[in-house]
Amino acid sequence: MGVIGAVYQPEIIELMKAVLDDAAATLPEAKRTSTMKAEIASHILACAAKGERDPAVLKVAALSAVTECSHYSHYISAARRAV
Repeated sequence: MGVIGAVYQPEIIELMKAVLDDAAATLPEAKRTSTMKAEIASHILACAAKGERDPAVLKVAALSAVTECSHYSHYISAARRAV
């Protein structure tokens, strides 16, 4: 993710926590693991480090990143199954 030593104001930390909680709540209960939450948090931090502060954008970016990975997705396309 590349950013080392980022410093955030308390209100930004609260914003990111709210986005994490909201994003995690959209997942099926079985997927709400600490590993998944850590992955989502990592993507939220990466976006925030680039200056993003819109909660909706942070949430979509984080969820998109984790659901695009085949090991988090229930759907595997026919092309990928054929490999």
